[in-house]
Amino acid sequence: MKENSHYLLQQMLLFSLVVCFLFYQDRLSTSPVVAIFNRWLRWIVISLGIAYITHLWGFTARPFWILAICSFIGWFLLETIYNWLAIAAFSKSPVPLFPKFEVNESGDEWPAQKHFIGLREWLREEGYQRLVALRAQIVESIVLRLSVYQNADQTIRLQIMFLPHRSGNVSVCHILSSQGRDGYRFITDNYFLPFGGFYPETWLVERKPWTRSLDKLLQRHIARMEKSDTDFLPWEDDPLIDLNDQQRILERINTDLGFLFPRHLHEDHGKITSQGRYRFWKEIWLLNYFGFTFVR
Repeated sequence: MKENSHYLLQQMLLFSLVVCFLFYQDRLSTSPVVAIFNRWLRWIVISLGIAYITHLWGFTARPFWILAICSFIGWFLLETIYNWLAIAAFSKSPVPLFPKFEVNESGDEWPAQKHFIGLREWLREEGYQRLVALRAQIVESIVLRLSVYQNADQTIRLQIMFLPHRSGNVSVCHILSSQGRDGYRFITDNYFLPFGGFYPETWLVERKPWTRSLDKLLQRHIARMEKSDTDFLPWEDDPLIDLNDQQRILERINTDLGFLFPRHLHEDHGKITSQGRYRFWKEIWLLNYFGFTFVR
């Protein structure tokens, strides 16, 4: 009996160490692809580990596979509760959904890392011209930085967004935009954070969170442009004005369509409606475990 207790204790310690390691890796990872793999692995390990310990301890006589399925569903419910609480807290927080950008004059536009240095060289080789560096204060300790570039014929505007990570690292997302003569705006990005809201009907948005290479994302954007029946106009408006206009348009549309409460109700109800919270939760799950959204 004593040997069985020691064996069970060893198994529980090993299980706890593996789970802690997976949570730690998820916290450090800045790659959404690695994070997705890690979340699935964590889910499977937790489900099998709880089922194994429950079966070994003899809490129930049910088969191991039933215990594993129940643990799998239990983790889904637990994480769903956590996400709903996090969404509710975010809705009540002062963090803006559509922050206002300003010119970044601090000189800290690009992180001093090898990957980002290589990205700047690639942009120079492809003939992209830097227009401006922008920043948005999310909260006191978090600043969102963004660099805007344009191709030689000015039909493609590129926004490079630097997202601060909770581990201290920086993730990067790319947003490619072109405006058609017919009034439609073609947007191709690899933004991997949940949004859950609505876009204007004239915005043809395609999100590719799995495509981390700017070169491949650019090829996809050009392919979309070539398949369209419209001519594309050169960008002439100021990037800062255009970006803040986009933020205002998104906020107005998502308020009109019921994703957001009007501003005068934020203090009492938070920013996001119940419908919006459901869409937000659904997009979190799709991004966290499958790497895509319902925006194609």
